[in-house]
Amino acid sequence: MGRFARNLMARASGGSVALSRLWPGRTDRLIMAPHDLRTADATRAAEIYAGRFVFAGKIVTCHGRSIFDLEPPSEDWEVALLGFGWLRHLRAADTALTRANARSLVDDWISNTARKRAIGRRADVLARRVISLLSQAPLVLGDTDGKFYRRYLRGLTREIRYLRYTMLDIPDGVPRLQVLIALCYASLCLANQARHIRAATRKLSDELQRQILPDGGHISRNPGALIELLIDLLPLRQTFAARNIAPPPALLNAIDRMMPMLRFFRHGDGSFALFNGMSNAPSDLLATLLAYDDTRGAPMASMPHTGFQRLEAGAMTVIMDTGPPPPPSVSHDAHAGCLSFEMSSGPSRIVINCGMPATGRDNWRAFARGTPAHSTLTYHGTSSCHFVELSAMKRLLQGAPIISGPTDVESHREMVANGELLTTSHDGYLAQFGVIHRRVLMVAHDGSRLDGEDTLAPASDARMRGVATDYALRFHLHPSVKASRLSDARGVMLVLPNRDVWTFEALDDKVDLEDSVFLAGTDGPRRTAQIVIQQDARHASSIRWSFVRSTASASVTTAKRNARREPELPL
Repeated sequence: MGRFARNLMARASGGSVALSRLWPGRTDRLIMAPHDLRTADATRAAEIYAGRFVFAGKIVTCHGRSIFDLEPPSEDWEVALLGFGWLRHLRAADTALTRANARSLVDDWISNTARKRAIGRRADVLARRVISLLSQAPLVLGDTDGKFYRRYLRGLTREIRYLRYTMLDIPDGVPRLQVLIALCYASLCLANQARHIRAATRKLSDELQRQILPDGGHISRNPGALIELLIDLLPLRQTFAARNIAPPPALLNAIDRMMPMLRFFRHGDGSFALFNGMSNAPSDLLATLLAYDDTRGAPMASMPHTGFQRLEAGAMTVIMDTGPPPPPSVSHDAHAGCLSFEMSSGPSRIVINCGMPATGRDNWRAFARGTPAHSTLTYHGTSSCHFVELSAMKRLLQGAPIISGPTDVESHREMVANGELLTTSHDGYLAQFGVIHRRVLMVAHDGSRLDGEDTLAPASDARMRGVATDYALRFHLHPSVKASRLSDARGVMLVLPNRDVWTFEALDDKVDLEDSVFLAGTDGPRRTAQIVIQQDARHASSIRWSFVRSTASASVTTAKRNARREPELPL
C-alpha cells in the first residue's frame, strides 16, 4: 500500500511538478559536487565523441542517432549506459570539446522524458545516475548558460523524485543502500535541504546498522559488496565535512568496520577471494580504497559475524567460508560454498573457487552458485544449499534466492605443535542424506604445508539416508597454475608462475585432473583444471590430503619426475 501511494503521488505530479513542491524552499542551485573515486580514462572520451560506446564487452556505434534510442546489446551494457558513470571519462579529458559532448548527451537524456526504459528506472541504476549527475555537474555545467542550467536542475530533480516516490521494488541489500546514499548526496548537494538531510541521514544510518555486520562484513556475505559501498560511502563522508555537517556516527562506524575487511579478503596478488558472487576486483579501485585505510595493520584472523576464517603462515594464505547462507532477501547472488577455501602462496593463487563473471552472469549463474564450483566436498552431485527453481517464482522474487542450506556451521581454531588447526563442520546435507560434512585444516608454522581431512559422518541421532553414497572432493586451480598428475595417480605436481613447485597428495585415494573454468578473470571465463577425488561414503567416509611446497626448483623437480608423470593437462 505504501508503494501504491508513492506511485500515485508520482503519477499525479506528472513531469512538470514545480521544484518548490518537490523540495521545501528554493532549489535553484547546486551547492557542491561530490568527489568520484572511480578511475577515469581520458582516452575513452574520444570514443564517446566518435559515437562508440563500449560497455560490458559490447560496442554500439551511434551513426548520428541518439544512443538512448538504440537497442542495447545486453542488459549489462544498458545498465552501464544509463548509470552515466562514463561521464567521468569525459571529465578526465577536460577539453571544450568533451564538455560540449557531455552537455549534448545529458541534454538528450533529460529533454526526452517520454523514453520508457525499464532498466533506467531500476533502483540501483537510477541511484547510480543521480550520483553521476551530481558528481559530474562541474563538467556538464561549466561554460553553460542559465537556460541549460535550469533545465539540468529540472531533469535532476525529476530523477530524484522518481527515486523517492515512484513504485520501485527496491531489492534488499546493496541496491537499497545505494538508493539511500544517492538521496543523501542529493540533499547535501542542493540548496535549502535541511529537512531532507536529516531524513536521509536517519534512514541511511538505520540501514547501515542493519546491513553492515559488527565485524565489518555485509549481510549478503559477498566481498564485492564492500567495494561497491565504500566507493560511495567514502566520498559521502567527505561531502558531509565539506558542508560543515557532522557525518552520522553510523556512517563513520560502518566505514571503520568495513575497511579491515578489504584486507581480510585479499590474497598476496591483491585479488579478492571468490565467495558468494564475487567477481574480479579492479586493482586500481582497490588501491584507491586502501589509501583511505588509516590502520594499515595485518588482517584479522576471524570474522565470526560474517562467517569467514583466514589462516596465514609464511607466504601462505588460506581464506575459508565458515558461515551459513545469508537471509533469503539478500541471497540472490549467494553461493552454496560452505567450507570451501582458497589458498595462495605469495603473489600466486593456487586453490580458488570458480567465482562469477563480471558480465553475462545469467549464462553462468546456475553453475557458479552450485557446490561443485567450489573447492569443497560435494555429496551425490548436489549443492549444500537449495535455490528457487520455478520460473514463476524467480520472476516474482526477481531472482533465485536460497531457500534452504546449512543452519549449524561450526568452526574452532587452535595452535598445535605443528601449526594452526581449524576444525569446521556444516549440516547442509543432513536433511536430505543424513550426513554432516566435517573439514579440518592445519597450516604449518612456516607456511610450507597445508594438511586437510574431509569426513562425512552421520549425526548422533541419524544415519545415512537413501542409496546415494557417492561424493567428490574438488580443488579448483587458478589458470596460472600448471598441473600434472603423477604416475602413481595419488598426487599432482603444481608449478606456479614464479616457478615454485607444490605437490598435492592423497596417499589413500585416486586423484584425477579434470577440466574446470575460472569465471572471474578480467578477460572473461578461462579454462583451468581441478583436482578431483571420487569416493563412496560407505567404503571410505574420510579423505586425507595435503599441499606441500617443494624445496627444489621447478626444473629439478620436473627432471626427477618427468619419467613417471602423465601428460600435462592442456590449460
